[in-house]
Amino acid sequence: MSPQRRSARFWSGAVTAALALTFLGTGQASAADVNNAQNAGFESGLGNWTCSASSGTTVSSPVHSGSAALKATPAGQDDAQCSQTVAVRPGSTYTLSAWVQGGYAFLGVTGTGTTDVSTWTPDSSSWKQLSTSFTTGASTTSVTVYTHGWYGQAAYYADDVSVYGPDGGGGGSGGGPTVPAAPGGLTVSGTTSSSVSLAWNTVSGATGYNVYRDGTKVTAVTGTSATVTGLAAATSYSFQVTATNSAGESAKSGAVTGRTATSGGGGGGGTLPKHAVTGYWQNFNNGATVQKLSDVSAQYDIIAVAFADATTTPGAVTFNLDSAGLGGYTVDQFKADIKAKQAAGKKVIVSVGGQNGTVSVSDSTSATNFANSVYSLMQTYGFDGVDIDLENGLNATYMSQALRALSAKAGSSLIITMAPQTIDMQSTSGSYFQTALNIKDILTVVNMQYYNSGSMLGCDGKVYSQGSVDFLTALACIQLEGGLAPSQVGLGLPASTSAAGSGYVSPAVVNNALDCLAKGTNCGSFKPSKTYPDLRGAMTWSTNWDASAGSSWSGSVGAHVHALP
Repeated sequence: MSPQRRSARFWSGAVTAALALTFLGTGQASAADVNNAQNAGFESGLGNWTCSASSGTTVSSPVHSGSAALKATPAGQDDAQCSQTVAVRPGSTYTLSAWVQGGYAFLGVTGTGTTDVSTWTPDSSSWKQLSTSFTTGASTTSVTVYTHGWYGQAAYYADDVSVYGPDGGGGGSGGGPTVPAAPGGLTVSGTTSSSVSLAWNTVSGATGYNVYRDGTKVTAVTGTSATVTGLAAATSYSFQVTATNSAGESAKSGAVTGRTATSGGGGGGGTLPKHAVTGYWQNFNNGATVQKLSDVSAQYDIIAVAFADATTTPGAVTFNLDSAGLGGYTVDQFKADIKAKQAAGKKVIVSVGGQNGTVSVSDSTSATNFANSVYSLMQTYGFDGVDIDLENGLNATYMSQALRALSAKAGSSLIITMAPQTIDMQSTSGSYFQTALNIKDILTVVNMQYYNSGSMLGCDGKVYSQGSVDFLTALACIQLEGGLAPSQVGLGLPASTSAAGSGYVSPAVVNNALDCLAKGTNCGSFKPSKTYPDLRGAMTWSTNWDASAGSSWSGSVGAHVHALP
């Protein structure tokens, strides 16, 4: 959360073109359709491919199929773009797809003569298929297909590139797809009173998936998860999934039953006020005012203790009070202060993550370890819940599993908060956003960090720069319209210029953004299509930096949040 504990990640305004995605349907293939890409599986090295700044090479592992795949590494101002000119037929529709893994990966096409398209995915630890489609212009005989990564990010891998459609005469690799197999591993990953979230295994050769509710198709997606909305509360539904590509649709998967929750709105949290302020309390001395919990301003409704520590047991965490760094603050005093805050109606939770928080929950065992260890800390210290502030990525499936296991132990009063970075909440397909949706029925609030960011897309598709009312409101809109309840959305800002590398705004800007979202007043150039009077509130890093600045942030923003209708 602070520059001492968090890595500042800056994203160029050039994200506009890369993130403005167009997902189009795939038509039925004809008998003459082929894969027009050459050396599509990189079995002939980089033959037919050109990579910028010598960023690309071929590797024997990992591969999606065959014996080779592309590895391209961004460096400096180079995004590791690898491209190929592909012969196509004028006035024809093609499906562009590729399998990717590793760092941020983009797939696109230019020179179509109509609308150039692209798609992307955040970093992925396993192979994931990207797919989109395009139509060539009346005189277009070739296009440029490309992959690339993102500045300063890890290397990405690509394999089995396909430009599938009418034969352009360029001698492509051919070998069109066959109808994929039925998906396996279909599970219910989360429920609310009006939705059921599903997840399933990847099917080789599939470019998309259809989701069926009680035998009727209700949605189509390109990834291996979906949330079916608009459901009745306390009702059971049967779900199946099929896999699709240009050759056709698979048989339906085995059915699973999902039952919606009995009540709507946000998830857990016990007796929080309608509008709440969250502040991170530093269990270390980094130059900000050193505080005991008893010193934290009464304006803070949720106090997130930063941070829990990783252990040698996968997924498990522990907590070690920095008594020496905090001027001799003892564990007994700390526990007593937690009880005193709770007696005053406040919630005290333990935060997992930060720049040094290398906690990995990547399988069922580590998910169980995480739940058991956090619950143990709750029993030992009296914490009301947990904050997820993992900067190095998370696995939506197993983090959701871990938090549900924790909820089963702790009950409905459990507080669960999250503090993703702006890039994590740009799309519902991102692992952070998906985790939030998976646990919506037990989630308290997502306080996205509107700092250390740079420019990002708003819900209107326009790019906004950090440091403005529009940046706060247009990005919050993505979460508000992407499936979270307004009571589960908070605005996370630094308490002072010293608290973050960039993105500080005055309390007046924060208050204007809160008014814009909750009441439709004091907006900038972006104005939401509707108001969100149940908006939860705001968060800051940190109570210590706030105290260093004379408590100006909590005094202004805290009072404003609590005065919202």
